[in-house]
Amino acid sequence: MTASRNLGFVAAAATLLAAAPLSSIFQRWTWLIEAAIAVAVVAGVAALTRLVRAPLWGQVLGMLAGLLIALTWLFPGGTELVAFLPTPATLAHFGELAQGSLQDMRSYGVEVPDTTPLLFITVLGVGAVAIMVDVLAVGLRRPALAGLPMLAIYSVPVAVYVDSVPALPFVFGACGYLWLLVTDNVDRVRRFGRRFTGEGRDVDVWESSPLAAAGRRLAAVGVALAVVVPLAVPGMTGGLLDQVNSTGDGTGNGRPGQGGSPGRIDLFAALSGQLNQSEVTEMVKVTTNEPSPFYLRFGVADELRPDGFRVRPPNGRRVDRNLPAPPARQGAEQQRYRATVQVTRNLNMPLVPVYADPVSTDGLSGNWLYDPNLGVVFSNRDNSRGKRYSFEYVRSTFTPAALRKARSLPAEHPIAVQQTRRPAVQQVDVLVSRLVEGKQNDYDKVRAIYDYFSRENGFSYSLSTKGGTSGEEIVDFLTNKVGYCQQYAAAMAWLVRSAGIPARVAFGFTNGAGVGGDTYLLTNRNLHAWTEVYFDGMGWVPFDATPAYALQGANRSAWAPDSDAPDPEPSETSAPGASPDDPAASARPDRQDAADRDTDTGFDPSAGAPTRRAPSWPWWTAGAVLALLALLCVPALRRLTLRRRRHGRPAPAVTTTAGGGTGGAGAEAPGMVVLGADHDRARADAHAAWDELLDTLVDYRVRVDRTETPRATAERLAREAVGDDAASAAAARLLGRAEERARYARDPLTGEPLHPALKTVRGILAARSDRRTRLLAAVLPPSVLLRWRLALADSSSRLVAAGGRTRSRLQRWSPRRLLATRSTRRA
Repeated sequence: MTASRNLGFVAAAATLLAAAPLSSIFQRWTWLIEAAIAVAVVAGVAALTRLVRAPLWGQVLGMLAGLLIALTWLFPGGTELVAFLPTPATLAHFGELAQGSLQDMRSYGVEVPDTTPLLFITVLGVGAVAIMVDVLAVGLRRPALAGLPMLAIYSVPVAVYVDSVPALPFVFGACGYLWLLVTDNVDRVRRFGRRFTGEGRDVDVWESSPLAAAGRRLAAVGVALAVVVPLAVPGMTGGLLDQVNSTGDGTGNGRPGQGGSPGRIDLFAALSGQLNQSEVTEMVKVTTNEPSPFYLRFGVADELRPDGFRVRPPNGRRVDRNLPAPPARQGAEQQRYRATVQVTRNLNMPLVPVYADPVSTDGLSGNWLYDPNLGVVFSNRDNSRGKRYSFEYVRSTFTPAALRKARSLPAEHPIAVQQTRRPAVQQVDVLVSRLVEGKQNDYDKVRAIYDYFSRENGFSYSLSTKGGTSGEEIVDFLTNKVGYCQQYAAAMAWLVRSAGIPARVAFGFTNGAGVGGDTYLLTNRNLHAWTEVYFDGMGWVPFDATPAYALQGANRSAWAPDSDAPDPEPSETSAPGASPDDPAASARPDRQDAADRDTDTGFDPSAGAPTRRAPSWPWWTAGAVLALLALLCVPALRRLTLRRRRHGRPAPAVTTTAGGGTGGAGAEAPGMVVLGADHDRARADAHAAWDELLDTLVDYRVRVDRTETPRATAERLAREAVGDDAASAAAARLLGRAEERARYARDPLTGEPLHPALKTVRGILAARSDRRTRLLAAVLPPSVLLRWRLALADSSSRLVAAGGRTRSRLQRWSPRRLLATRSTRRA
């Protein structure tokens, strides 16, 4: 049992070592901590099930239950009974996380951030591999086959890593696998017996034999070649030296308008956050023959949640084939242009930036796809780092008059159904109804919402948002009226959806600084998010509600002009990265207190605001603590109940009568003792007192030898545990004598104070024990735990025996056995 338990823990450690290649996918080590917790729970449950001799299927069920509990604790959905007990709603939450992981896989390139869906699917996969490795290595004793699920972990970075897989994590995985094989072989040798030399000398298990030494040398040479060959062969990169000598690949922003991981952009339009633009990093160079191009876009988020917009997985066709022509837009002027894009190595995304409505591409392989609904070019097997490509696109210019003629989409239209979904927030609906009151067409409604985000209504640009107390991030932003591009784009799209008009958030770059002719240099300072609104017959029309004074390369249009332009004021604060000569900086308004400038009465946070419910987590925490305390009290209550039941009613004392007669049949002899107690009850009391004494010895860690007679046990207790306490020694001897008489004598001992003797012995044992022993004897009595463990082991043994008998009965009716028996009879 000990060997199996050690092999199980080695299997768990080997699984974590095999998961080391995942470090090349994630930016941080959060996945490793959470995976280690899940694997530890699985290994602990496996050890417990083997301790009670559960069958293999019982071990598997126990490990699956342990993994489920670990996932519930690590990724709670807020519907658990306690902190780690799942409910059907928890399983539904896990399904949502699994679906979210598919979206995140399409949205990020390696290295990925610590998003909850990706962490969940990683911990789930590592935990499942830990279960399979434990079953193969410990349950079936096939550790070589355990390398298959361990290899499955390594196949993940091989599939998603664009350049090549780092070699150093593979070394850790190989070491874990070899450790598992060596541990299993050592265990097999120890089970077989001792090894001897020809001279009769014992050979230690770890002493090398020629065959074992040759195997270890071959394994070491194989691992070394796997590491060295990629470094020596030309064209094979990403080896160990690349990892050691790597100096990084840029410091670009993560989210557009928000600090994140270098070179990767989180496509998530949040309604709260903070922007970090400490360094300037070149990301894209674009050359176009369009005189005044609009924003270069690369992503779209159109799934609205309470905290902001998120992306959906794109679907499309290969860009190396003919792309669908953009639809004709009534009343819009359309012209065709050509652009060439050079992506630096600082931008690492599964998306490439293009202008809206591309019609053909050149320089991108078949790994890149185009989604005409989202207008994005993406790949599931490649990234944008270092790409150079050209494309032709159609630029559509709209007029307010043409947009006013656009009809509203029917409510059952697929775009209207999908792009108007939003959480129900009463304050937002009240604000939108006031803004669009009296407006007769979709464009005027959108313009009313667009103009609301102006300096006159108290909105200003800031590198961070302010917290609120409403419980809704959209309400907090509309109340504080301070933020950057993500907040403005997401808030406007939310309000437009509340008006029943489809809207979404687009990501890309504003126009950068010119580097000569028609070439623009785009940096992380040009990362931007804006709103796109759908008009029937026009398609998706861009609206940028972010204050223009805060943006480098901002582009305003006739249908969405700069609402702050008519009233420019000098500014004391420059936009990030803007020079003192920047004309946008000179047009920036003074940053005043938002309360002094908030003259708009269209939005009242307190109007119809629902009462914010108190958080429920304190109650759940208190309930979990009480449940844990109640669970810890069960052994102590069981011990107390057992002690009281053993005490029961004391046996009646003996009575004596003096002979007063002179003879006769009915006369009693002088001095005769009459037993007034029932012998069976006296024996039962003696046995109960003796059992209680043995449990007391177990509780206070005094050795109990079941092979000793009661008298020998009592004498040893009086001599070793009690010592020079005469009263306690006499009490111990009395209990031993009572048990001895109850077992072997015709008449048991009656009338003696057994229960006071028990109390005396228990008192002296407690007085001579340390504090920890007394605490465990009171809270977690070892005698109760030992009894439960033995009962569980007996139950498991009975189940195994019943299963064996059932299997034997079924084998009698095995077709193979019946055919063999019939053949024998014929012979």
